[in-house]
Amino acid sequence: YFHILYFPLVHTEMCLFTAQCCFMDCQLYQFHYINESKTWTEAQQYCRENHTDLVTVTNMKDMKRLINISAGDQSEAWIGLYDQTLGNRTWRWSLPGVEFNESETNWYNGEPKDGRNCAHMLLKVKWLSIDCSFPSYFLCYNGKLKQKSWLEAQSYCRENHTDLISGTKQLQDEEVKMMMNSADFEKVFIGLFRDTWRWSDGSSFSFRHWNLKFDNHIINSAMNWHEALTYCRENHHDLVTITNMDDQRSVQQEAQFASTPFVWIGLRFNCSRNVWFWVCDNWTWNEQNDCNMFGAMQAGGEHRWFQRNGSERFNFICSKY
Repeated sequence: YFHILYFPLVHTEMCLFTAQCCFMDCQLYQFHYINESKTWTEAQQYCRENHTDLVTVTNMKDMKRLINISAGDQSEAWIGLYDQTLGNRTWRWSLPGVEFNESETNWYNGEPKDGRNCAHMLLKVKWLSIDCSFPSYFLCYNGKLKQKSWLEAQSYCRENHTDLISGTKQLQDEEVKMMMNSADFEKVFIGLFRDTWRWSDGSSFSFRHWNLKFDNHIINSAMNWHEALTYCRENHHDLVTITNMDDQRSVQQEAQFASTPFVWIGLRFNCSRNVWFWVCDNWTWNEQNDCNMFGAMQAGGEHRWFQRNGSERFNFICSKY
C-alpha cells in the first residue's frame, strides 16, 4: 500500500540500501525488511540513520522483489511514497524510465484543466485532460484497445503487455497512428497522469502501483452533501462508509484524484442526539439534520476527517457494492 495514514498506528518499514550503480535496473541495491513497529515518520528517520532511506519502488521488478521478501505475519510495510500536503500536482508518464517533458506536450487549446488528472489522446493526436475514473478505451504499449478506467487500464496493460503507452516517441509511432485512424471512437487513455505524491529520497520516479481491490468511486463534480448523497444512491450504492483501516486506505486512494480540497463521505451529525453516525440504506433525508454538519476527508496530506457545512460543494466518493 502506498500511503501515509493519519491514524496514530504503527507499521513495519522497508529500508533501501543503495550500492554504486548507474543503471536503474541493475539491482545492485538491497532491500532490508525491518521487523519493528513504527509510524511512517519514525520509519523514515530509522532508515536514514541506519541505511539510506525508505524504499523507492522504480518498476514492476522492484515490486516483485518486495513481494518476495518475507514479512512474517505482517501484511503491510511502509515504503517511501508520501503525499505532500498542499503539494503541486506534477504530470508523469506511467511507463518507468520515460521522463515527462513539458516542451514536448501536445495539449489541445485550453488544456489541461484543473481537477482532471489523467489524459486522453484524440484521433488528431491532440491531448485532453480527463477524470481518471471515467471509463474509456485505452492503448497499451505493445497492446490492443479496450475500455476501462485509467487505473484499471494501467493495471491491465502491466499484467498483459508492458504499460499504458507513454512518451511522445511511442505516441508518434506509425503503428499507433494507424490503429487510431482505424478505430471507431475518437479518443483513448494514454499513460499520462499527475499527482502530489513524492518519494522520501527525493527521486522523481513516476512508478505507482495502487491496490485496485477496493470498490469505491470518486465523483469529480462539486456538490453539496445532500446532492452528493442523492447522486450516489441514484447511480451507485451510497456515500462511502469508513469502518476500518482497509476502508480508509481505499477512500484516500480515490481522494488523491479530487479537484477540491475535501471530499464528502457518508458521515453526518445529529444535534438532538449529539452523535455522529454513518448514513445507510434505511436513513432518509426526512429525518432532518438540524445542524447541517457533515464529515469530509482531506483530499491530500494526511487525509484527516473534518466537520464541514453541508452547503459547501466538494467532490465525493460513492460506494459501489
